[in-house]
Amino acid sequence: MSFDRNQSHTLRQRLDESPTFMIVIAGPRQIGKSTLVRRALAGQPATFVAVDQPLPELVDPLANQLADTVPAQSIPGTQPTTEWLVRQWTQARAKARALPDGERYVLAIDEIQKIPRWSEVVKGLWDADRAEALAMHVVLLGSSPWLMQKGLTESLAGRYEPIRMTHWSYPEMQEAFDFSLEEYLYFGGYPGSATLIREERRWREYVRGALIHPNIEKDILQMTRVDKPALLKTLFELGCAYSGQIISYTKLQGQLQDAGNTVTLAHYLDLLSQAGLLTGLPKYAGQKHRQRASSPKLNALNTALISALAGYTFADARNDRSYWGRLVESAVGAHLFNTAVDDCQVQYWRESPDEVDFVLTNGRKLVAIEVKSSTNFAAPKGLRVFTEKFKKARQLIVGEGGVPLAEFLSRPAEDWLE
Repeated sequence: MSFDRNQSHTLRQRLDESPTFMIVIAGPRQIGKSTLVRRALAGQPATFVAVDQPLPELVDPLANQLADTVPAQSIPGTQPTTEWLVRQWTQARAKARALPDGERYVLAIDEIQKIPRWSEVVKGLWDADRAEALAMHVVLLGSSPWLMQKGLTESLAGRYEPIRMTHWSYPEMQEAFDFSLEEYLYFGGYPGSATLIREERRWREYVRGALIHPNIEKDILQMTRVDKPALLKTLFELGCAYSGQIISYTKLQGQLQDAGNTVTLAHYLDLLSQAGLLTGLPKYAGQKHRQRASSPKLNALNTALISALAGYTFADARNDRSYWGRLVESAVGAHLFNTAVDDCQVQYWRESPDEVDFVLTNGRKLVAIEVKSSTNFAAPKGLRVFTEKFKKARQLIVGEGGVPLAEFLSRPAEDWLE
């Protein structure tokens, strides 16, 4: 596949500039962060190292005295250390200093968040480079956004520029893999699984084993404290099954064994959201304290996660209009959440018996969005009630009788606020 996402252009532009800020690329697992950086570095002086896969030249698997000749942190599978990080940085510095004047070197470090105290070490190394005016860019990649953010805000404020990456959109999957709209709705936006969709069982096993399991086991359970890991896993599975539905934390407690209190559930849902797996959209109420106390609307952030865990084949899903409707609504919710930037917020609204699928806000801008997957169109009453209650709101219907679904999924959330 030869396809460049929009972030590739941004990265190349920044690498063409003098090193003023570190470049931070963060986002969910398996969305092409490493591939994007490797392609951008092709043909230029650079070092790309992965924390969980140390440089191959440091390891001789045939050596009889491996433990005596190779530092422990250089052996694949061992815990990375700050010493390993300093060594990679020092080697890259030497190569940067050896370049002719006017040329720049690039050091890219993947999965940086797996190194203990990484942000403190990076701060010292980066500040030393800037004092020297060293012509070396530093690119940091990570798939645990909450740990990345913690290190960035605590130690590296003012020293980096982010490039945000998220799940692949419908236009990207269409251009790169010739996905139809229906295929995107069911198989989702993971590039690594795209070539497997003609073998659904194999595709499903790949998504479960290579995407879901590592996301939870490596990116969450190994990287942050979770007192009830079984509860986290079950909450994710239940959330995918209920994607597109509003469920109170009390009801979730009733569905889960050893659920603990609602604070624990809300915290675990937040971890899943930051990992790019499952989010709980808050209710729009116009008042922050009422939003925090509301029941969440569960939404998987990639419909592949729903399909891989459900008992529906592609054909079964298309033939069940109720199930397909929830898949469509989940795809719309995921698209809004994944493309919402800056102060753009995605919520829902309900005052029984009236409901609006999604509410999009940014400052004083307010859009109420209703998703219609049925061919029998009827003007949603919820939109009318909402706009009567909130006079500044604009109505938007996605699907039958409104903006075509393919068009809606082709434009970011902020476009619909204009």
